[in-house]
Amino acid sequence: MDESTGAAAEPPAEDLPDGDLVALARAHGVQSQYVGQSGAAEKVRASTLVAILAALDVDASTPAAVAAAREHADDDRWRRVLPGSVVVREGQDRDVAVYVHHGDPVSVAVEPEDGGAPVELAQQDVWVPSRVVDGVERGQATFRIPGTLAVGYHRLVVRTPSVPGESRSLLVVTPVRAPEPLRRSWGLMTQLYSLRSRSSWGIGDFTDLGDLGHLAARRAGADFVLVNPLHAAEPVAPLTPSPYLPTTRRFLAPWYVRVEDVPEAAYLSAADRAGVIALGGPARALDDDARRIDRDTVWTAKLAALRIVHQVPRSAAREEAYRAFCDSEGQGLADFALWSALYERFGFGAWPTGYENPQAPGARRARTELADEIEFQAWLQWVADEQLGTAQRRSREAGMAIGVMEDLAVGSHPLGADVWIQHDLLATTVAVGAPPDMYNQLGQVWSMRPWRPDALERDGYGAYRAMLRSVLRNCGAVRIDHVLGLFRMWWVPDGASARDGAYVTYDHEAMVGILCLEAQRAGAVVIGEDLGTVEPWVSGYLADRGVLGTTVQLFEKSWDGSPRPPQEFRRSVLTSVTTHDLPPTAGFLAGEHVEIRADLGLLTVPVEEERAAALAERDSLVRDLQRRGLVGSDPSVEEVVLGLYAFIGQTPSLLLGVALVDAVGERRAQNQPGTDQEYPNWKIPLADEVGRPVHLDDLFDAPGLRALTDVMDAALRGR
Repeated sequence: MDESTGAAAEPPAEDLPDGDLVALARAHGVQSQYVGQSGAAEKVRASTLVAILAALDVDASTPAAVAAAREHADDDRWRRVLPGSVVVREGQDRDVAVYVHHGDPVSVAVEPEDGGAPVELAQQDVWVPSRVVDGVERGQATFRIPGTLAVGYHRLVVRTPSVPGESRSLLVVTPVRAPEPLRRSWGLMTQLYSLRSRSSWGIGDFTDLGDLGHLAARRAGADFVLVNPLHAAEPVAPLTPSPYLPTTRRFLAPWYVRVEDVPEAAYLSAADRAGVIALGGPARALDDDARRIDRDTVWTAKLAALRIVHQVPRSAAREEAYRAFCDSEGQGLADFALWSALYERFGFGAWPTGYENPQAPGARRARTELADEIEFQAWLQWVADEQLGTAQRRSREAGMAIGVMEDLAVGSHPLGADVWIQHDLLATTVAVGAPPDMYNQLGQVWSMRPWRPDALERDGYGAYRAMLRSVLRNCGAVRIDHVLGLFRMWWVPDGASARDGAYVTYDHEAMVGILCLEAQRAGAVVIGEDLGTVEPWVSGYLADRGVLGTTVQLFEKSWDGSPRPPQEFRRSVLTSVTTHDLPPTAGFLAGEHVEIRADLGLLTVPVEEERAAALAERDSLVRDLQRRGLVGSDPSVEEVVLGLYAFIGQTPSLLLGVALVDAVGERRAQNQPGTDQEYPNWKIPLADEVGRPVHLDDLFDAPGLRALTDVMDAALRGR
């Protein structure tokens, strides 16, 4: 890396890709260069392209292998009658190519999702030369999918003499736009685990979330509560602290369950009730610890208590509801519960031969051997789903227009359930991350395994659709972390540094279209986190599809480096002052983001330069607020924080986010990107400016929250 600019160094001459390798990479959606933080084009190493192509099962290890792979790639689409899936927009005609033996007659029909009569497609007068593939002459026929088809999931059915029976493919007709917010509004942003009540077991839980939504609506006029990803972690301690590195993105973390609110807990025997109370005592005592969140102690106690509650017989109606949940979640839930049971036996790391995936012999035997534990793990998902649904219902009933806004992580743990279950859909020798940028000058590797674009298409995007349905089921909005991942992802070969990766492209029309369809069915708003190095066309495309973007006031600059005027902010966005990857605003103003990175050795420029730049940035913000009459001549930190929120209130943004940490004076960062054990990431409970724990019970009497509520109320009323 060039430490004077933060730009990636030019690859050595012997590691520059030639034209054939670049062409092969392009054929498989792998980009051979990218625009770095300096604005200049950066070249990708040849060795990186070879490693990423290998992750896609493409051999590019020698010039001869590259030539053979290019020929195979040219022929590949001719080998299939239909693609695995076809995604179109409602109201738009779309042609689809069908490949059959040259000269064979062919017909194509659409079987509608609602079971109606098939729609025969008209063949178009398009001539394409035939092609000999694998010794067989193949021909292409073109059929038109009409724009009159209903939004939803259909089937394309092809009949031709050379193929026995029928060839079938998924056809997805997506809405033009996702649902938008009913009104301009504001909401709270918080890490749920960090917000404890005096009834919590050491962490914030689903009942706390419902209470927060109710109180925020009734006492503050908020319309949503944005929380961290609620995806499942490991089934037993120790737990991975980061909510952005779950074991699966489809299912929930049951450690957010409030044990006492499981209906069967009301029917415990006296002895069992005493046992649950005893288990909860040490965990509840942690609510007053403002230093660290102790997930492992909490979950160990909750898990033992939930096993006791699970033994209580369910009523007939409750049993029917549980069975209906299991049926609706199908094989995905069964496989996740199996993985959870096996994890308790084997833990992280390499499992014995015969347990490599759900279809392996040992795993199949375990479905019977561990049936009771598998059933318990499925039950945990049911009670978690119920309690999250209750939190959303309470928030909406209290008056929120949106309610719970969930966060969808970029991916899942490389040794987690998703990788085990979806092994045939993932690239397992690379990790996703981000190239160097101004805030992470070494780049980032997040360790998560990415979906393979080709495998997603062959699968009909089934895993993607199931994940979206689960996430959207109990919320009014979803924030897509790193939404650029629906367009392209930075793949880093195992063992390489973050800067030695490359972007791999996805079919964004399919990824975003299916997201819009699932959001429409759920009636949910979609927000894409489009921060960082994102091409302007991506944000424009998302806006056209009704997907809101994300704006962080501290990052918004005009061409000359001064704060961007509020009237120039985008309308279709969620705008906030700060983000969970920075210290709370008070800490940012004090330059704590510089000191943390300096202490951890994450800077690539002298610390004095970073301190001077941070001070200049702070002074620029304050001067801008003063010019706008939002703070006085010598404002306190608290006044500057309020002024920044008044500033975002002057933007046209549809949604405004208020960080709960800013309302109570917290200064500690939740997360320091680029670190693992060096900083207590995702372990900071909510505390005030002097380090006292802040409980949900007292939150809405806090002067800081009342002051911020007044600011947001004035902004929405136009005062």
